[in-house]
Amino acid sequence: MRLAGPLRVVVIVLTAGLTWILVSVLLGTQSGFSRLQQLLSSPENSPTSEPRPKKYKCGLPRACPEHSFAFRITSGAANVIGPKICLEDKMLMSSVKNNVGRGLNIALVNGVNGELIDAKFFDMWAGDVNELLKFIRPLHEGTLVFVASYDDPATKMNEETRKIFMELGSRIARDLAFRDSWVFVGAKGVQDKSPFEQHVKNNKNSNKYEGWPEALEMEGCIPQRTADV
Repeated sequence: MRLAGPLRVVVIVLTAGLTWILVSVLLGTQSGFSRLQQLLSSPENSPTSEPRPKKYKCGLPRACPEHSFAFRITSGAANVIGPKICLEDKMLMSSVKNNVGRGLNIALVNGVNGELIDAKFFDMWAGDVNELLKFIRPLHEGTLVFVASYDDPATKMNEETRKIFMELGSRIARDLAFRDSWVFVGAKGVQDKSPFEQHVKNNKNSNKYEGWPEALEMEGCIPQRTADV
């Protein structure tokens, strides 16, 4: 029985290909087989495909040095998208975890072992600033303090609150105002101002969102404290 036209063409092509591979192997070159492997290999395994950039803890582009903690903080976007605080690939605060809210979102972390001590948010528009003070007054030496704003971080702030944040290493706390964007990492007992702080003022002429400035994202590596420091 004669093969149909298209099927006959397929048989001829396969026969020619197998013959080519067999001849290549017999001649010791194996080039035919190697090329067939390349043709059948997936694009991900192709030597010409671009390698995917490696991501490290909390999505950082580079690994942190030994004896340091990797972190990434994102402030809230307007009053729509909540903030995020990630440390050592663990999400400490986020909308998914359902533990963020309007105002100041604060995570307290043990500076020696990186373990989360507590995480809460404090409404700085209609809340009670004394609740925030109860949270940050009794900090132990070496406690890391991660802060991300959402909506309004400052209306209820008083002088004592601003002073405590400045003692934790903030340069911005004194001037933080209504609906500013702010992310900050400080520590109890620091001697100098923290290098981990970003701030964008609420300005109707430059706001990215109507009534709010752009969201902030900050990442880095925090030196781990030793137990005897």
